[in-house]
Amino acid sequence: MLTRQRKQHILSVLQRDGNVVAKSLSEELALSEDTIRRDLRELAAEGLLQRVHGGALPLARAEADFAGRLHLATAEKVAIGRAAARLVRAGQVVFIDGGTTAVQMARHLPKNLRATVVTHSPSVAVELVGHADVEVVLIGGRLFRHSMVAVGAAAMDAISRIHADTCFLGVTGVHAEAGLTTGDAEEAAIKRALMAAAAETVVLASSEKIGAASAWMVNPVSAATRLLVSPETPETALAPLRKAGLDILRSDGG
Repeated sequence: MLTRQRKQHILSVLQRDGNVVAKSLSEELALSEDTIRRDLRELAAEGLLQRVHGGALPLARAEADFAGRLHLATAEKVAIGRAAARLVRAGQVVFIDGGTTAVQMARHLPKNLRATVVTHSPSVAVELVGHADVEVVLIGGRLFRHSMVAVGAAAMDAISRIHADTCFLGVTGVHAEAGLTTGDAEEAAIKRALMAAAAETVVLASSEKIGAASAWMVNPVSAATRLLVSPETPETALAPLRKAGLDILRSDGG
């Protein structure tokens, strides 16, 4: 089998099964594991998959820049954002993470809501300008332009001094074994800090993030309280997450 054919077969298996196990594939094709691992390295370098111990997972499509993600799974993000907004109660202090789904959440908060929103996302803060009774606390730091959020030591220090009721978290991948992941080390550290400073964490994830992975783990899925997904997310994709003990709530899409 030619290299091109092997790689195409690997991608077909990945699409069919949601993962690739190097040992199983080497036995199936009667090739050495070294050959399969080399193919996986090259496919990862081409941005076609995410290598993990023993094989590979689908690469999180959400690693596009902020502007590009505005057009990815738009209807799902609106539904998830609307459902997340309904979870905020009067008088609460909540973290709203950065990202396009978080922007939708902020956009759908009731205009008469009395609460405090802490965010390191200027985009989220701007969405709340018209919410007169929402106290907005904007965390500062170095601007990470890819996600339009503040990162770095100053942001970490500010987050550590807050005790929030709920953290509404965005990630690029949610996988039962690979965990909650994102594409940047500093951003992953900020997300861990947000989770640690909140009594509970609700992960907001459109369907393309389920079963996918990025390079940097934020936390195991068990560290989250709840996963909020869209009606379009297949139950087969959610089953491993339920088995891992994650409470899953579907938005109504309406």
